[in-house]
Amino acid sequence: MANSFSNLGKIPELRKRILFTLAMLAVYRIGVFITVPGVNRVEMANVITKGGSGSLLGMFNMFSGGALQQLSIFALGIMPYVSASIVIQLLTVVIPKLDQLNKEGEQGRRKINQLTRYGTILLAAIQGYFIAQFLEGLSTRGSEVVVDPGWGFRVMTVLSLTTGTAFIMWLGEQITERGIGNGSSMIIFAGIVAALPDALTQYLARSGGGGPGLGSIMLLLLVVGTVAAICFFERAHRRIPVQYAKRQVGRKLYQGAQSFLPLKINVSGVIPPIFASSILMFPTQIASMSGSLFLQDVASVLHPADWRYNTIYTLLVIFFAYFYTAVQFNPVEVADNLKKGGGFIPGIRPGKNTAEYIERVLTRITFAGAMYLSVVCMIPALLQKYMSVPFQFGGTGLLIVVGVALDTVQQIESYLITRNYEGFTGPKGPRIRGRTAARPAR
Repeated sequence: MANSFSNLGKIPELRKRILFTLAMLAVYRIGVFITVPGVNRVEMANVITKGGSGSLLGMFNMFSGGALQQLSIFALGIMPYVSASIVIQLLTVVIPKLDQLNKEGEQGRRKINQLTRYGTILLAAIQGYFIAQFLEGLSTRGSEVVVDPGWGFRVMTVLSLTTGTAFIMWLGEQITERGIGNGSSMIIFAGIVAALPDALTQYLARSGGGGPGLGSIMLLLLVVGTVAAICFFERAHRRIPVQYAKRQVGRKLYQGAQSFLPLKINVSGVIPPIFASSILMFPTQIASMSGSLFLQDVASVLHPADWRYNTIYTLLVIFFAYFYTAVQFNPVEVADNLKKGGGFIPGIRPGKNTAEYIERVLTRITFAGAMYLSVVCMIPALLQKYMSVPFQFGGTGLLIVVGVALDTVQQIESYLITRNYEGFTGPKGPRIRGRTAARPAR
């Protein structure tokens, strides 16, 4: 292991990417402590603390990396960008022009990314306005969060939060392009990890402090068991045998080889819970921060500890597991590539039949992956209801942390292995797989 870490500095490109990622995450964490002008951060922290970790504000605070508690310029976090990405991806399926853009290659993807950025700015401005109204409402109920309420404060809040979201979006894109890992996931990962020590301290303080009690031991066992289950399912895959026919190239005759087509049980990774949380948080946040009694009743129903919220959340997780798998994996394209390479699945005719077979297998294992995600993401509701455990130690937080960590380690592994350096898993080769399992060499 010491050898593996020492190898990280021997590859200039990898070293630059890691240092660049750490620098961008450091900039993000510094920005979390820059408060919006005209806000009393001490009073805002008291409001979040009184709401509890199981409230909507507590969950929103977790995804923003504690920025909401500071009422930072980064209070909206990366979630408006995630919401805009969801909307654009859904519209790509519905609107033919967007679908055509998506198939035009790099130039089409740039235009779609530009539309996503515009959507992010629009959503951030809307959310910023409702947050400004919510803060002024807190001031009228006794919490002097806003120093000088009025239209000047509202405009300043909208501009600050929208600019902060645009900057986080830029940081995420830079990490994706020039760093290690997916930028949006890395930013959420950094926020959750940064809040873990404080969440653990608060939990131990509520449980009485002192030595580890029965509740703390049970929490430790649940966390370790959840992490083990996440690692198992994130690495699990179904291997479909592929046979390659004999080929003659010039005067050489190549014998037919047997390989495998690995299909991950959870192709979508941590995307479904992030998307589902974003979908539910956006309207619920607006409803809870508006002055409408009807919308506030809706917000009280869609509470993270309410069974109706958890039911909708589970259905959204299952939907996005299938949706994102369909976007990422095209059985027809895989079948065509196998046919062009002279490969076939034993007992299945090449072409259309192979595509149908792969799609059938993928549908079954995606159902298992969606069930796994649903069970893991329901753990927070049970822990918060019976043990008052913070979100960070629930299934959603752990799933994001472990999933992003596995994906990042897999990318680092690929850099080390391709340059003939020993990876983290030893000389036998990489066994840690991220969201896209590497095909075994034949």
